[in-house]
Amino acid sequence: MATIEEMRSRVGMQEYIVTNTRSTDYPGNYTGYDDSYNQARFEKNFRIDVVSMDSNDIQFDMVGINAAVANAFRRVLLSEVPTMAIEKVFILNNTSIIQDEVLAHRLGLIPLFVDPRLFEFRADSSSDKWEESTTELNTIEFELKVKCSRNPHAAKDATDPEELYKNSRVLTEHMKWKPLGDQADRFSACPIRPVHPDILIAKMRPGQEIDVRLHAVKGLGRDHAKFSPVATATYRLMPDITITSPIPEEHVEKFAKCFSEGVIAIREDATGCKVVKVVNPRLDSCSREVLRHDEFKDIVKLSRIRDHFIFSIESTGALRAEDLMREAIKIVMSKCQEVLASDVLQR
Repeated sequence: MATIEEMRSRVGMQEYIVTNTRSTDYPGNYTGYDDSYNQARFEKNFRIDVVSMDSNDIQFDMVGINAAVANAFRRVLLSEVPTMAIEKVFILNNTSIIQDEVLAHRLGLIPLFVDPRLFEFRADSSSDKWEESTTELNTIEFELKVKCSRNPHAAKDATDPEELYKNSRVLTEHMKWKPLGDQADRFSACPIRPVHPDILIAKMRPGQEIDVRLHAVKGLGRDHAKFSPVATATYRLMPDITITSPIPEEHVEKFAKCFSEGVIAIREDATGCKVVKVVNPRLDSCSREVLRHDEFKDIVKLSRIRDHFIFSIESTGALRAEDLMREAIKIVMSKCQEVLASDVLQR
């Protein structure tokens, strides 16, 4: 039974192979195990533990689910939580060395600091009806107008373009928000702007100019990566390190160095001998370096806990990382409700 329980709860890591990679805890697969879905049992075992959090990053543990559910949250974060991004670039003048298409592409990838929940999706995005369908509820307008010129006050021996020229670097701080309708009042407390003011858009020299008008709209990452609200959204299984036999004192230092820093601590026991202790397995990179040494192969067991997921989410800056996860949960719930409300299950 111990072997079956290990197959059900652990992904094994041996020197050259990874075992038990497939979930097998489905109803009827194991005699004596009730693997049917039970709401009370799920609520008892499920938990979320926030490890660290700031405005743009969050790391938390999600325990008690399987890989399919964890991956659903990850995919929704990447492609179905909406954001605002520049969709149309109206180029009035561009004499820089950057081609119009490349300039438009670079502008589209600039993250914008605005809550997309306060806007609507555009009903009609066709080019011939763009202007007439533009409203303060579905579009944000920016202006980017920069011209490079010589700096008359530059030192004669100056060689740095930043000192020789004015506006030699076109940055996101040059993008000026042009409120539409009542946007100035709606966003007076938190004006719309690029997330970072120092993103480089282009480099210019005297006489060159960029004059463009930008329209940002609400969209989804599944349509274009510029709408994805996360820089990264990843998960991994919690490592599990089991020391089955005492480590000889002469090998203690070597054993600790086989793992990532902070995973193994060296302590002294009651007799003053050095012993090792697993203190923080979540820091381990699972390199399996320890299994390359013959003296350690039979005294340590490496695995990952199958239902313990370590999530890391980094926001692009439009929404806080914690808000992104809340939105992802709402979207997954709405999808479930759509299925329950349909006749798919009945068929």
